[in-house]
Amino acid sequence: MKKLSARRRHPLAALVVLLIALAATGGLYATFAPADKAQAQGESTTQAEKIEEGKKLFAVGCASCHGTGGQGTTDGPSLVGVGAAAVDFQVGTGRMPLQQPGAQAPRKPRIYTDDEIEALAAYVASFGPGPSVPAKEDYAPEGGDIARGGDLFRTNCAQCHNFIGKGGALTKGKYAPPLDDVSPKHIYEAMETGPQNMPSFGEAQLTSQDKQDIIAFLDDVNGEDSVSEGGFDLGGLGPVAEGLFGWIFGLGALVVVAVWVAAHTAKAKKS
Repeated sequence: MKKLSARRRHPLAALVVLLIALAATGGLYATFAPADKAQAQGESTTQAEKIEEGKKLFAVGCASCHGTGGQGTTDGPSLVGVGAAAVDFQVGTGRMPLQQPGAQAPRKPRIYTDDEIEALAAYVASFGPGPSVPAKEDYAPEGGDIARGGDLFRTNCAQCHNFIGKGGALTKGKYAPPLDDVSPKHIYEAMETGPQNMPSFGEAQLTSQDKQDIIAFLDDVNGEDSVSEGGFDLGGLGPVAEGLFGWIFGLGALVVVAVWVAAHTAKAKKS
C-alpha cells in the first residue's frame, strides 16, 4: 500500500493518466463518430487542395489580365462573384485564356484538362458566391420538355441565336455563336452566367427546368437524329424569313417561266 501511494504522488502520474484518458477518448470517437462527418472533413481537405492547385494555375495563366486575386485589371474584368460555372464554361470551351484581344473571345480547343479546370473553378469560386457547376441531371436533355423548350427559346434566344440555334451576326464585329455542337452543360452554364454579349438568366428569368427544356429543344433540332421538316431549312432563319424567301424566289421563278412560255408560244404562232 505504501508503494502504491508513493507512485500516486509521483510528479508524472497526472500526466500519464491524462494521456491514457485522451487516447481512450480518441479511440471511442473514431469508433462511434458519424461517417458523414468524417467524410465531410475529407471533402473539405480535398476542396482545399483543389483551391490551392487552382491558385497556382491561375497565377500562371489568368492573373496577368484578371489580377492576382481576381479583382480585375484594365485588360480583364473582375472575377469576384462569377462563380465556378463561368470558369467551367469559359475555360472548358477554350475561350479563356484569351488568345488575342478582339470583339469577343472565339471558341477554340481548350488547353486545360478536366481536373485543372475543376481546380481553377474552385479557386475562382472562393473569391465570392456565384453560380456553381450544374449536375448532370440539371442539364440532361432527357429531362426536358421539347415543345415547351422551343417556345422558351423563340421567346428568349432566337433574336440572336437564330430560330434553331444556328447563330447570327451582331453589331461591331460581335456575333451569337451557333449552338448545334455545344454540350448541354455549357449551354446551361451560358444561360446561368451570361458570357460576353449574352444576358444572364437567373432563376427569376428562367428556372432550372426552363433551361433544361431549352436544352432538350436544341438537342432535338440539332442532334444527331434531327431531321429538317419540309426539305431544306434555309439556315433555320424562321417561318417569316423562310416564307419570304419562298414568295420572292418562288414567285420570281414562276414569273420567269411564264414569260418564257409566252414568248415561245408567240414565236410558234408567227412561224
